Amino acid sequence: MIAMFSDASLLILALAIPAAVALLVALAGRWPNLREAISLVGALLLAVTIFMLLARVLGGARPSLHLATIAPGLDLALALEPLGMLFASVAATLWIANTIYSIGYMRGNSEPRQTPFYSAFAVAIFSTMGVALSGNLITLFLFYELLSLSTFPLVTHKQSPEAMRAGRVYLLTLIGASMILLLPAIIWTAVATGTTAFTPGGILAGHVNPIGMAVLFGMFVFGAAKAAVMPLHRWLPAAMVAPTPVSALLHAVAVVKAGVFTILKVSVYVFGLDTLRETGASQWLVYVAGFTIIAASFVALSADDLKRRLAYSTIGQLSYIVMAAAIATPAAAIGAALHIAAHAVSKITLFFAAGSVYTAEHVTKVSRMDGIGRRMPWTMAAFAIGTLAMIGLPPTAGFLGKWFMLGAAGSASDWFAVGVIVVSTILNGAYFLPILTAAFLKPAGGPVAEAPVAIVVALTATAIGTVLLFLFPDVPLRLASAMVAP
Repeated sequence: MIAMFSDASLLILALAIPAAVALLVALAGRWPNLREAISLVGALLLAVTIFMLLARVLGGARPSLHLATIAPGLDLALALEPLGMLFASVAATLWIANTIYSIGYMRGNSEPRQTPFYSAFAVAIFSTMGVALSGNLITLFLFYELLSLSTFPLVTHKQSPEAMRAGRVYLLTLIGASMILLLPAIIWTAVATGTTAFTPGGILAGHVNPIGMAVLFGMFVFGAAKAAVMPLHRWLPAAMVAPTPVSALLHAVAVVKAGVFTILKVSVYVFGLDTLRETGASQWLVYVAGFTIIAASFVALSADDLKRRLAYSTIGQLSYIVMAAAIATPAAAIGAALHIAAHAVSKITLFFAAGSVYTAEHVTKVSRMDGIGRRMPWTMAAFAIGTLAMIGLPPTAGFLGKWFMLGAAGSASDWFAVGVIVVSTILNGAYFLPILTAAFLKPAGGPVAEAPVAIVVALTATAIGTVLLFLFPDVPLRLASAMVAP
């Protein structure tokens, strides 16, 4: 069956399926069951398409497709390499879980404007696929910006004054950083090298002096503000006003992952890890990312609102990936890629659990979660698995990325990075474990009452996935290793 489709047709399908879902959902708005069936079938079809591409990439193929020439030297092109394949696989798989979850959440909370929600969600997945499949910086930039625009109506879904303020912060930060820093960085790269294509080993060596290299790297890092490196992080906690399925999209499937994916991809395929190390262009980022990790952990420690605590946890976890990219060794890059997948599946589990608690109990504060593990055992068991992954403990996927990153930092004698990982791991436990002890060890105060079954099914599936990714890491590890192969 796989042989029936050419590489080009699969790449087109990966974009066409979510685009078609967005249109069909909008047309089916009067029939909720049909609308949701379209969303779920589309998610399944996209996953099948991506897994067909995965088989080819694991076999050594590198599918590519030229889409259009905008102007001389400005080409739109798709090219699937191992890191993009990893990101696309994560996003496509989690779209299925998020769709199932959204059906339970949106109905269970009688959320308004459900048709625009599902349609905008599909456009966001379309944009995410475009980011993952981009063959050059120009294509990446266009899909990256479309992702910001398509998620704005999701962030402002409630249309309350608070939601609209959050939406303005969201759009101003992300679009502003892109236009002021990311786009000029791309133009600088194109002028210096004559190309914007992603190339194994990078394209900048010999074209920019070491000081310019450090400045250019900073423009890419802060221009990709979706990575939420401080001080360009405030949009992320502000966006938590959105419904929980949107929070899950922002933190696990699409937006923040697009940010760290961009930084890692630029590090490997534009600068080149050897060039970053030899010029020292990325060393400063180790300290900035380390500060972000520790500072975000302390904010999370004091946050009583559960989604705010999870948001600052995300800011810290993302900067693990950024710090690993800055260490710029193959082992660090492998750890960063593994952590993209691990954080995605575990953090979506935590947000799913938070939304489940809100749906069933209308509880949003950590201080009100006493005994909730006895009333909602499935939800809080999944939350416990996600917590272990955030701390980085086996048998969860969060252990793998941290293990590689810690080993890479030690091998590079970067003791600051080692210290950050160790201290932040303790802090992760300090702000997550008290939630579990209160949930399971304090009196329940009520009968067992889980959220709607679709919510429980989705969070149970992602919790299981968090463990399976630890037990069977072969595919993400092969992709991450192929990313840095000579």
